[in-house]
Amino acid sequence: MNNHCTPEGPSASTSAPLPAGSRTPSPHATDNHGRRRTLILALGALGVVYGDIGTSPLYAVKECFHGLHAVALTRANILGVMSLIFWSLTMVVTVKYVTFILRADNDGEGGIFALAALFLGKGGQAVSERTVKRLMLLAIFGAALLYGDGLITPVISVLSAVEGLKVASRAAEPLVLPIACGILVALFIVQRYGTGRIGKVFGPVMLLWFTSLASFGLLELVKSPDILAALDPRHAVAFFAANRWHGMVVLGAVVLVITGGEALYADLGHFGRGPIRLSWLVLVFPALLLNYFGQCALVLHNPQAANNPFYELVPRVLLYPMVALATAATVIASQAMISGVYSLTQQASQIGYCPRLHIVHTSSETRGRIYLPWVNTMMMVGCLALALTFRESSRLAAAYGIAVTGTMAFTTLLYYYVTRYNWGWLAWKALLLTGIFLFFDVSYFSANLLKFIDGGWFTISVALLLSVVMITWRDGRAILARRFEDERVPMEVILDDIKKYKLVRTPGVAVFLSISPVGTPRVLLHYLKHTESLPKKVILLSIVSGNTPYVPRRKRLSITHLGQGFHRVIAKYGFMQTPKVPEILETATEQGLELDTYSTSFYLGRESLLRTGVGKMAAWRKALFVFLSRNAWNVATHFGIPPNRVVELGTQVEI
Repeated sequence: MNNHCTPEGPSASTSAPLPAGSRTPSPHATDNHGRRRTLILALGALGVVYGDIGTSPLYAVKECFHGLHAVALTRANILGVMSLIFWSLTMVVTVKYVTFILRADNDGEGGIFALAALFLGKGGQAVSERTVKRLMLLAIFGAALLYGDGLITPVISVLSAVEGLKVASRAAEPLVLPIACGILVALFIVQRYGTGRIGKVFGPVMLLWFTSLASFGLLELVKSPDILAALDPRHAVAFFAANRWHGMVVLGAVVLVITGGEALYADLGHFGRGPIRLSWLVLVFPALLLNYFGQCALVLHNPQAANNPFYELVPRVLLYPMVALATAATVIASQAMISGVYSLTQQASQIGYCPRLHIVHTSSETRGRIYLPWVNTMMMVGCLALALTFRESSRLAAAYGIAVTGTMAFTTLLYYYVTRYNWGWLAWKALLLTGIFLFFDVSYFSANLLKFIDGGWFTISVALLLSVVMITWRDGRAILARRFEDERVPMEVILDDIKKYKLVRTPGVAVFLSISPVGTPRVLLHYLKHTESLPKKVILLSIVSGNTPYVPRRKRLSITHLGQGFHRVIAKYGFMQTPKVPEILETATEQGLELDTYSTSFYLGRESLLRTGVGKMAAWRKALFVFLSRNAWNVATHFGIPPNRVVELGTQVEI
């Protein structure tokens, strides 16, 4: 058989076939592979993307008819609540997030920080600096609100699942809280081992979960099809007309059905737009609707079921298996939220809103799987405190909703600026769409504010505290950068002095890390002051963060040869990446910079911050910044520098 290369073009089809195993895949085979991959990703999205919103049936309807601010169990009220649930899922999740917001991806990534960075990349140049600052404040506060949501989600989900034991037997009631706390402790303990292995069962378990939701709901819906009248939005309007302010409070409970909307957008980078939409439209959305319609149909004809309509739908013989399945589903939902908090913290650290933290990569194959020990410990303590304080899912539901609805509103505002200035939409078009979205967002947020005293204060307090920390860290770093800039010495001056005074050059390579990619690093000046010599090869290394989530390795480095053995290396990383200095130097050698890594020493500056400077920041904020700086993760360890080749030079800096 002739194995030579065939010519390109139409005539190639007439040439001899390639050997077995060397054939080019047919378009049909490629399409099959693409569809199979999409289905696999869609299956995985069931747990990670839809874990939160998928476990809402455990408590959402119950809170409307049996919670702290339950509405009377009349036919009009039940139809009104079901109508609100249907149109909330349709307009907020299906129309807003699945149809529109998912289009606003930042190099494939989603979430409020990614959306803000997308705007800054291009649209930020078209508006005033004041507008940019205000939008970044919205992004910071929206992200901080999600941290409060990340604490509440595991607790309310696990409590709601375990409370099914009370439906099976009243004797099990004293065991609910201890079992829930035990599950939460175990959940946070296993985080250090990564989610790779357990993640493989997320999809199948959630597939069974959503199938069960749809099946039990459909069985009840067949018995009572009259609940389908709730599809008419006039029942929602009549509900508010009849209940007025009380109706707004109940709307705060209805919000529980859409609490996973923001997580849907934040997980865009893990699964992609297509699989997320496929999962929602084919399985999740229909399953949720069937279950909610089934629960409301049950309450409509059996008001006593309002105590726990989710488990009342389940046949008695399947009650214990359903409690077990619900517990597994809530653990998966909690895992997804915990992983989301890790990613959010990593983004905040990379873009300069959070101190360096210890990040452990739990997978050598998947870059998004990380574990933050300190964050994990704080979340475990916070979740246990919430469980022991509120004790019941109904009481905790009052604290749930403010965080996610606030973030939804901020996402809508940022989305307006992206459509207007990044995509060039006409003003009327951008305003019309965002106006519709804001109508729902503000309504839900206002309804949840009415529950502030009952528990909503918790998420607001967490968000305010974390916002202060992030803004203080950002402002403190800016003051520090300005201070360094004022003392900056041009590199040309140093190079001229080296040549003029014939400075002693010793063998070896020295890498000086610098915050600023221009001028002379402070640590280099201190080194010269104390040793009056320099190694023959000097690398001035600066690591900067960009407005995109990932920067390809081939585009990451900028190398400038300054002469006399000096080279400036600027490494640009995305906000979803963790820079590693050995990897940077390896890339630099691939691009022609000759380095002997075994004779390389790394010089870092360690600043002792003093609060006696003239920086424009309140004294208590300066104290907070100093505290955060002292407790930030070690620079050498954070950037993966070998500890036996690090030299730290200390200096005092007034801020």
